[in-house]
Amino acid sequence: MKNHGSRSIDGALVGAWLLIAVLPATAGTAADAKPMGNAAELNTIRGVVKATAQATLASQVQGRISRLPVKEGQRFKRGALLVALDCSKYEAELASARAEHRGKKKTYENNLRLSEHQAVGQLELEVSQAESEKAFAAVQAAQINVNGCTVLAPFPGRVVKTIVNEHENVFPNDQLISLLDDSQLEIELILPSKSLTWLKVGTPFEYSIDETGLRYPAVVEDIGANVDPASQTVKVKGLFRAKPDKVLAGMSGIAAFAEGLH
Repeated sequence: MKNHGSRSIDGALVGAWLLIAVLPATAGTAADAKPMGNAAELNTIRGVVKATAQATLASQVQGRISRLPVKEGQRFKRGALLVALDCSKYEAELASARAEHRGKKKTYENNLRLSEHQAVGQLELEVSQAESEKAFAAVQAAQINVNGCTVLAPFPGRVVKTIVNEHENVFPNDQLISLLDDSQLEIELILPSKSLTWLKVGTPFEYSIDETGLRYPAVVEDIGANVDPASQTVKVKGLFRAKPDKVLAGMSGIAAFAEGLH
């Protein structure tokens, strides 16, 4: 009986040593697992196509719409006329301000010459100078109103929507027209934050657009500056390697990354 108990104890000690030897190997295998090896997750990244620049232009002055030369969907160049307002009132105010300034300026210049001969007081000279400068400021303000009668394109692109119609009366800050620059399209993606272990600027991917049914080569251009703590995601911006045909801003699709599958 004594020998049988000794053999049991020895067997238990050998089993314990075997278990200890196995545990480090198992732990090492788990530690070597790749943080981003889920193929399904990397091939279901949804995204949307966006224009590089978008803007909704508003009126700076009150007036009646006289011209809308560019219609919805049409292209335009930088500096092209998009909206024109009837400017007769502001042009008349500008002409009046210029005439007022000419008179004030002549008075000041006359007083300046008289001051050289001590024929006018210093106070009168300074007052005439101030009135001339005030009149010039009025000219500048009137010129701003005249400039506000025409709305010019800040960049080349297309008209998304005309918000007003010809002959309508608008007021300052009323929205007039919505634009976008589609000369270079971006792809906005939301990726899991653990993608940052391999994702970098220049990482290639393919973008499949729902509306066209085609796949387009693209590349990561920019990675967001922060991770959303609630969803544990990061915003990523990509660019098409070549300008795609028949692709419009607002189209959506799926981005497929091969980088994280290795």
